[in-house]
Amino acid sequence: MRILISNDDGIQAAGIHSLHQAVHDLGEIHVVAPDGERSAIGHGITLTKPLHARSWPPGGPPFGTAVSGTPADCVKLAVSLLLDPKPDLILSGINLGPNAGISVLYSGTVSAATEGPIMGIPSMALSLDTFSDPCWDTAARVSRALVEQVVSGRLHISPGIFWNVNIPNRPYEQLAGLRITRMGSSRFVEKYEQRSDPWGHPYYWMTGELFENGDMSGTDLEALREGYVSLSPIGLDHTEHAVIEALATHPPALMI
Repeated sequence: MRILISNDDGIQAAGIHSLHQAVHDLGEIHVVAPDGERSAIGHGITLTKPLHARSWPPGGPPFGTAVSGTPADCVKLAVSLLLDPKPDLILSGINLGPNAGISVLYSGTVSAATEGPIMGIPSMALSLDTFSDPCWDTAARVSRALVEQVVSGRLHISPGIFWNVNIPNRPYEQLAGLRITRMGSSRFVEKYEQRSDPWGHPYYWMTGELFENGDMSGTDLEALREGYVSLSPIGLDHTEHAVIEALATHPPALMI
């Protein structure tokens, strides 16, 4: 089993080292990750400037390859060029902060995992529901348990989907369990503060708050709130098929 590990917090982040340590003996592990933080960069890829890749850390025992681009760049470069043969499994994380609800669309962690089904490789995104005082041991134990089940075939990853995992930030013994969930409906309401740089020029700093929308039953957001590990199958197809079916009998027309 060849496993590729990436993330969006950067190759130096504690989460990727916790994940590596958790699964290091489950196969041949390769780390290819951004050379710095790329949080909330979404599924951006680099088109107009070169990518640089170097062994990291410099001057020390190699942990992995640091890439100057985005999380999606890292996976694309690793699968297309750096790894031969290709990996059997892609893991992205462990992210510091949840990637549930609308955050799925913005997350670089999730985007690295999204490259898996695009390339026909099983993948999983892993995130810890906190921005401070992380319980890395809990996240590592959950990650290992799930990866073991993927390796054994007990947890199947179907073509066209990946698993998005969100882990409550609490001691392992206090986890309520695991739930298979859907992506919750939420919105991040942005607020921008205007500030001034040392030369008096204005700049803007984004703050805001996440709000939940609609029925939360069965969602990743509800599961986290109740102390459950959330396991959500996320697909590449964003089409609302129910709308297509509803319009089938009375489709819109162009007036020509």
